[in-house]
Amino acid sequence: MTKVLVLYYSSYGHIETMAAAIAEGARSAGAEVTIKRVPETVPLDVADKAHFKINQAAPVATVAELADYDAIIVGTGTRFGRMSSQLAAFLDQAGGLWARGALNGKVGAAFVSTGTQHGGQETTLFSVITNLMHFGMVIVGLPYSHQGQMSMDEIVGGAPYGATTIAGSDGSRQPSQIDLAGAYHQGEIVARTAAALAAAHAA
Repeated sequence: MTKVLVLYYSSYGHIETMAAAIAEGARSAGAEVTIKRVPETVPLDVADKAHFKINQAAPVATVAELADYDAIIVGTGTRFGRMSSQLAAFLDQAGGLWARGALNGKVGAAFVSTGTQHGGQETTLFSVITNLMHFGMVIVGLPYSHQGQMSMDEIVGGAPYGATTIAGSDGSRQPSQIDLAGAYHQGEIVARTAAALAAAHAA
């Protein structure tokens, strides 16, 4: 069975919610899915004052375990148009995996959240995708088979580079059904792609 890791950082829970939808989509395609988060680097008292969602159900990942999966789907909130420092700090520790090519040929994907529609969704996706490509991963985005991302009837997330959501400047907007459908679809496509690549390698 294809093994998929949904790895994320979420300050306020928006990306945590998207991660669950991505995992559901990957499971629907027959994958064994694990959801984990990267360590929080903000001091606990500071995180508490900022009302971070500190108690999240997902266990904390280690860098070494990344090599155990066939696909890794990485999520983060944006920080000035790029990935969060928490996620960057985690990925920056993966030099040993990079040096021995431990992630070469595995499937990688990204999903993000921003405060506004124009808050850097695509640049943040690419900040994650860039890392994954340096690891030698095969990138899967969110194709327009998820047609909800083209909706003009409401504010929606989504980009051809990955699933997204918009939290609102005060964090009050939760992922919409269209956003979650995009996340589900991306998880499904990642799982199917990883399974196809595994079958090709086995043959």
